[in-house]
Amino acid sequence: MKIAVFVSGGGTNLQAIIDNTKTGILQDIEIVLVLSSSPDAYALTRAADNGIKSVVLRSADFADKAEWDQKVVEEVKASGAELVVLAGYLSLLGPKIVSEYSNRIINIHPALIPSFCGAGMYGIKPHRAALARGVKVSGATVHFVNENYDEGPILLQKSVDVLPDDTPEILQKRIMKECEWEILPKAIRLIADGKVEINNNIAYVRE
Repeated sequence: MKIAVFVSGGGTNLQAIIDNTKTGILQDIEIVLVLSSSPDAYALTRAADNGIKSVVLRSADFADKAEWDQKVVEEVKASGAELVVLAGYLSLLGPKIVSEYSNRIINIHPALIPSFCGAGMYGIKPHRAALARGVKVSGATVHFVNENYDEGPILLQKSVDVLPDDTPEILQKRIMKECEWEILPKAIRLIADGKVEINNNIAYVRE
């Protein structure tokens, strides 16, 4: 299966996918495009280092959001990608790409949806909110993408204990290493193997 990975920053989840295409569970998966919302994203360097085509598409560079949305669709279609993976992508997708790739876009969110999610909840913010609320567990969620932030069907979740001496930064790193880097490649594997069904906004995994 061919995939396109959308990024905005450092690309640690992109790297987890790349590593799994080389020596892990995704060795038959090809990353055909890395699309970034920022020209300064280190994820672009990761793509270049691994010979993966990349493109930068900022909505601010287009006349309107509809034109940007159309260009995103064109780039994904041209790449031949069958699945779009949002790996630290901070822009809300446009309606055209969501419609064209319905149930073929997944996102990794650094919290246990429906907690600490929605507009503005990205990066370090969900971890700050989790600690401020005093939760005893947190984690990450892979979900399908619809028109609204973090409201699509949940595919996979994994949790970790929140420890008494956690800071937002410490919690962020632990969730990244123990949750995100594990369940995002696993989700891609399940989809590639045809083991995921969606019904009434609920994702089911078939054995």
